[in-house]
Amino acid sequence: MYSSTGFSSPATLNTAPGVRVTGLAAGFHAVAQLGAGCDEERVVAAARARQVGLYGMAANRSAPGGTGGARLVLGFGNVSEGAIAVGVAAVADLPAG
Repeated sequence: MYSSTGFSSPATLNTAPGVRVTGLAAGFHAVAQLGAGCDEERVVAAARARQVGLYGMAANRSAPGGTGGARLVLGFGNVSEGAIAVGVAAVADLPAG
């Protein structure tokens, strides 16, 4: 599936310390589970300030606050592998605070 989306190196997403990436098998998005104490809204805002579009999972939960800690939705269905690598490099330090 990765080749049809132009993304053949899912390891690129696993560069931020303390972040676990899941959901890659779907081929269009992944979910990054941020470390304990990481502020999802702060990471999203800081990424957007760096011109990288990330979306927090909190906005998509049925109950405010939800469970499972801070998570990000990373879409890559229509993004080149090069753009993904640049975006990941631009925000990899954000989950650390």
